[in-house]
Parts: sequence; C-alpha cells; structure tokens
Amino acid sequence: MQVWHGPEEVPPLTGSVVTLGMFAGMHRGHQAVVSRTRELAHRLGVPAVAMTFTPHPLLVHHPERYHIQLTSLGQRLAALESFGMDATLLVTYTLPFSRLSPEQFVTEYFVDLLHARAVVVGEDARFGAGNSGDEHTLRELGRHHGFEAVVLRDLLDPETGRRWSSTWVREALAGGDVATAARVLGRPHLVRGEVVHGARRGRQLGYPTANLDTDDIGVVPADGVYAGWLTDGGVRYPAAISVGTNPTFDGEKRSVEAHVLGRHDLDLYDHVVTVEFTHWIRPMLTFGGIEPLLMQMADDVQRTADLLGVPHPAVPHPARTADRA
Repeated sequence: MQVWHGPEEVPPLTGSVVTLGMFAGMHRGHQAVVSRTRELAHRLGVPAVAMTFTPHPLLVHHPERYHIQLTSLGQRLAALESFGMDATLLVTYTLPFSRLSPEQFVTEYFVDLLHARAVVVGEDARFGAGNSGDEHTLRELGRHHGFEAVVLRDLLDPETGRRWSSTWVREALAGGDVATAARVLGRPHLVRGEVVHGARRGRQLGYPTANLDTDDIGVVPADGVYAGWLTDGGVRYPAAISVGTNPTFDGEKRSVEAHVLGRHDLDLYDHVVTVEFTHWIRPMLTFGGIEPLLMQMADDVQRTADLLGVPHPAVPHPARTADRA
C-alpha cells in the first residue's frame, strides 16, 4: 500500500474510490466501509484510497479532552493495508484545514486531487468546518461533481443492536472485558511496544516476563491478569499477561508484562512485540508473601493454557531459575 504524506505526494490519478475517517481500532464498522471501498474500486478498475488525519482533530481543537488512541498511526496504516487499500492519504490536521467548508473540502480533495468516482462512508460521517457536512451534503456534492456517494447503514452488532464504535471498545477495555472488545473489533485487542528492562522479579520467581514500554502503545485494558498471545518477529507465543502496578511489591508505575508459557530462554529485550488480550482471568491482587503469590501465578498459567488450548507448562523452580537471572 502506498502512503501519501500530504497532497503533494499524490501522483496523477484518473480516478479512485475514496473512504474517509480516523479508522481508530479498525472495528467491524470500519471494516465494512473499507471492504465496500475496495470492492467498488476493483469493480471500477481504480485505486481504493483511504483518507485519514494526523494528529487527531480532538488534539487540535480540544487538547484537554484528548485521550490515547486505540491504535497508533502505524497500526492504523497496517490495518488499512491488510483490508486491501491501495493507498492512504495522510493529511496533517490543522486549524486552517479545519475551516474548509464541506464544499471546499470535497472539491479540493475528492474531486481535484483524487478524482473520486465514488466516496464510501458510514452514515455518521462528518466533514468540513464544524463537521457541518453529512451524508446529505455528500450526496448533493456528488451529484454536482459527478461522483457516487455510497453511505453504509446499520453497522450494528446483531446481538445487541448497538453500533460498532471505538467508544464501545474503550468502555469494554476500561472494564477488562476483552471478549466484548474483540467482538466489536473482529479480533483480539492488541498493544505494540518495545520490550524494556524491568525489576526482573518475574525471572527470579520462575516466570520471566517481557515488560513493554507503555509510552504510546495504545489503550491498555483495566488492571488484571489476562490470557493472550505475544508475537515477536512473526512467531506467536501463548502468554499470561499482567497489567497493573505490582501492588505486592509496592509498585507505582503501571506496566504491561507478558510471560510466555513454559519459556525461560527467550531474549526479547529491545524487540518490538505485539501483545493480544483474549481472555480476562482475574483482577490485580495484593498477596501477603511470596508463597501465595507463586501459587496464584502457577494457577494463572494453567488457566491461560486451558483458555488458549495449549499444553500445560511445567511448574518452574524459582530458586533454579533465579540462579540464571
């Protein structure tokens, strides 16, 4: 997939099918819109183009209300590529840009720059100054400029009737409900970050962990222990994942630590890894000593193995592992 970092990088086009949005998390609603864009583009024999923005508009207009995005820009671009986009136009969002009227926006970007033959959006799409442009505006401008406005409706969860949305994903993650988040996303929620050195307590206890640098890794679920997967260099490992501050050891900084089941030989320091959250196991607890903590950790690992459908690893010998730490 080509990535155009601004209008000046867009090559001459004879046509395209365009979709517009932030695509935060690439949930099922986004997937439906992007898939329709790709299908229509292929039918017309023109590129499928996604138009998105950086930074997030909220950061420009109301920085005090800005929250961490579900996915980083790199993850958004990778998701758009995986769903078949031929190109993504990345527009720098500024106050002058935000003042373009809906007609100016459509004319400058969809018509003159991308030569859109169709524009595909969800029914809640808004564009132009003050978000004043909506589906009716788009249809009217499409008739005037000669492109088709395709508006997808009923992007709803069939079980609850609720609209697929990033807000729903955030609510689920805030409660540790990674199963609901996965249903909305169509895949497990994930974070991606660099493995950094921690306190090495896990290794000393027989459960070495990959500690992720939590700066800009996306939205982290509620504190607790989860089952999931760690992917490094294309290899996917079953993992028990701890999110929290390690209250047993009076920790202060919130961390994400993933223990790869049954593996004590992995050297993941400085690797950028992906951690997927598939199942909630339990809340974060404070233990009165090492022995009850070890018993709980062993149980967490066994439950993780059962939930992921992998063999139970042997229970480690903390002293022996600690000798190698």
